[in-house]
Amino acid sequence: MELLDHAILGLTTALTFQNLIYAFVGCLLGTLIGILPGLGPLATISMLLPLTYSLGPTAALIMLAGIYYGAQYGGSTTAIIVNLPGESSAVVTALDGYQMARQGKAGLALATAAISSFIAGTFATVFIMLAARPLANLAFSFGPAEYFAMMVVGLLLATVLSNARLLESVAMVLVGVLLSTVGTDLTSGDERFTFGITKLFDGLDFIVLAMAVFGFAEIVRNLGEDEDTVTGTAKITRLMPTRAELKQMLAPATRGTMLGSILGVLPGGGAALASFASYALEKRVSRNPEQFGKGHMAGVAGPEAANNAAAQTSFIPLLTLGMPSNGVMALMIGAMMIHDITPGPRVMTSDPALVWGLIASMWIGNLILVVLNLPLVGLWVRLLAVPYRLLYPAIMLLCCIGAYSLKNDSFEVMLCAVMLLGGYAIVLLRLPPAPMLMGFVLGPMLEENLRRVLLISRGDFAALVGSPISIGFYLLAAVALLTMALPNLRRKREVLDED
Repeated sequence: MELLDHAILGLTTALTFQNLIYAFVGCLLGTLIGILPGLGPLATISMLLPLTYSLGPTAALIMLAGIYYGAQYGGSTTAIIVNLPGESSAVVTALDGYQMARQGKAGLALATAAISSFIAGTFATVFIMLAARPLANLAFSFGPAEYFAMMVVGLLLATVLSNARLLESVAMVLVGVLLSTVGTDLTSGDERFTFGITKLFDGLDFIVLAMAVFGFAEIVRNLGEDEDTVTGTAKITRLMPTRAELKQMLAPATRGTMLGSILGVLPGGGAALASFASYALEKRVSRNPEQFGKGHMAGVAGPEAANNAAAQTSFIPLLTLGMPSNGVMALMIGAMMIHDITPGPRVMTSDPALVWGLIASMWIGNLILVVLNLPLVGLWVRLLAVPYRLLYPAIMLLCCIGAYSLKNDSFEVMLCAVMLLGGYAIVLLRLPPAPMLMGFVLGPMLEENLRRVLLISRGDFAALVGSPISIGFYLLAAVALLTMALPNLRRKREVLDED
């Protein structure tokens, strides 16, 4: 009964005219940036964060969430039609989706992607509703030691599950934590890493860092590459699948939904990992694995369901524990802080309309995305013909306006330019920026909870492992690190044996 009350509250909030408009705007922008290569949800959300100041917190979060899961839909459209994935999670979809398009089944491939994504989105929304309250109640039993352990595990899992090497990911997390210490220490009043610059006494602004690393740096990187042009677009004929085809896509879509829902909750999981894992699973359980890569429907249905389910269930640790599971969720925490909302389990009791309205908007957003993606597919493909040299000046201007509007101070724009150098160095060195952003967001909470534990225990570090919950978290971290490290050690041993 309580779940039904929450669902009614969420739908009542999400179906207001203002929130419906912002859900539509978010889904539209998400589809657009998913289609255009070089832009992603991280870059787009970081650029739009300053513009959410004028919105209410519910409308802002609904729009930003729509951008994130909408990008998963948009990325699959061009992956299928022109073999050009707009999003990293759509790379797997291109393997079989483009082959289906070449065989004259572009409409069927698009319908498979859209229907599988809608199934996944519907299940993920229900899953969030079922899991949110129990996890929030569990979080109320956490003390500072448990929160510290949970954040350590979250950061370690984010490094283990990222695509980069373990050492690089850990180093980027530490860089993010170090950047979060810039400013005045609230406990002692001492200045840390400010170099005597008074405007740094309040610390680095989250939005400035996000725009520099994910906005400006991505633009500079794209300018150094050849422009992509649309060639050989497939002809789109039949969009509606037959009953037999619907039955054929149902099983892989269900498996992808289940797998993506689990991987989305894990720190560092995300849509890209879910789509790759689903493709590998479908190939393993298929009776005809040799057909994958040649236009197999399961190679589209499974990954598309997985990446959309993962995109939505990644909101669970954000809403219930106040912990981001990936870079986009770190940006969502930044958006909540902009509106004076402290992420964590108390949000569910202090502002239930925001939480349940956001959850309900995800299902509404999935309906909007089906309407946006199938009938308008021709328009989306034609947008790819716009040269990037015409897009980047507008994006740069938007970033500069956003940085200046933070404090109406040109210092923020100059700080963006300085941090751009670091962001571009990260791009050139192929280092993962998302772990750095998560380290920056969780750094203050990590430090605060560590200090609380030591103050309560009078400096006894043993208090960090003084409860079964914190011990369980540390054991989980150890297992994750061993899982990552053992295959590398085995490969090195094999190389040494061969020598």
